[in-house]
Amino acid sequence: MKGLTIDMLTLGQTESFRKTISESDVYLFAGVTGDMNPAHIDEVYANSTKFGKRIVHGLLVSSFISTVLGTKLPGPGTIYISQSLAFKAPVYIGDTIEAKVTVKEIIKEKNRVILTTEVYNQNNDLVVSGEAMVLAPK
Repeated sequence: MKGLTIDMLTLGQTESFRKTISESDVYLFAGVTGDMNPAHIDEVYANSTKFGKRIVHGLLVSSFISTVLGTKLPGPGTIYISQSLAFKAPVYIGDTIEAKVTVKEIIKEKNRVILTTEVYNQNNDLVVSGEAMVLAPK
């Protein structure tokens, strides 16, 4: 399986990945990362926060950007160089999110691609925005 090389990419090209976040996803992420923040795993505590219930880890939500980069655009063989993130709104257990990646700039001489990265919830609310730089597959 091979991703898109620098010569196969075009400005504005886009791909996405959609997933409904389950309670198991949150617990597994907490276990793997060690992030046991009660805002994510303790319903009683979370009910007392401004969010009113448990929220999904921001980095779990934004990790689906990597899913798009590594499997679709540019795809297998892509290497992450950098990623900026701005968390715009909470994501809750049971929300369906969609990570979208769009080619913003192609730097052929360095085999690098700059992409706009966004994650939306099921109401089409922007929950995460940012920008990634990657090395395209050879």
